[in-house]
Amino acid sequence: MLTLHLAERSPETAVLVDGASIAAVGPYEELAAAEPRARVRRWPGILTPGLLNPYGPELLEATYHPDPREADVLGTEPIAGARAREIFRADPARLGASARRGVQRMLAHGTVAVAGELRSRAAVDAVRRAGLAVGQRPDRLPGPAALSPTPLILLPGPVPGGPARFAVFDVADRAELVRRGAGTCVATVIGGRLVYRGR
Repeated sequence: MLTLHLAERSPETAVLVDGASIAAVGPYEELAAAEPRARVRRWPGILTPGLLNPYGPELLEATYHPDPREADVLGTEPIAGARAREIFRADPARLGASARRGVQRMLAHGTVAVAGELRSRAAVDAVRRAGLAVGQRPDRLPGPAALSPTPLILLPGPVPGGPARFAVFDVADRAELVRRGAGTCVATVIGGRLVYRGR
């Protein structure tokens, strides 16, 4: 089934998806006229290639992402450092569920690829199951590990025949995305599947 993704602030870069691949990229009006039966998904903001988060090991193996049922004891925000090490040392089985929740948080921030050497099977499996691409880690990391790292690292643009992998952010342009960060993500698509929807 064909799906046409349109972001209202970037109608010139609509993306037509056929299964797990991109069938076409171009102005919305042209793609809609060429494939009038395609399902249309309209989003606020801009459509981007999605983000590479270079902090895979730090966010998926060295950070504990609490289960919502633990909110009364551990809160809802990711836990790093000595406290995370203590949690994993007390119960190593928690790493797998934490990594899966960490991947979900990444998807909610427009991440479509991660970098860094993952050493635990649990984290590798979480990344693989989500369909995240694995990219090369920059020689110099930009700053502290974060779901919205500074600077943001955008992947190359979507191309026909390439993987249907991109993210949509509710911002006016890339300058606003840089200013406000990846928390503005409203949709993430990997392998042609909508893996995160913010609204």
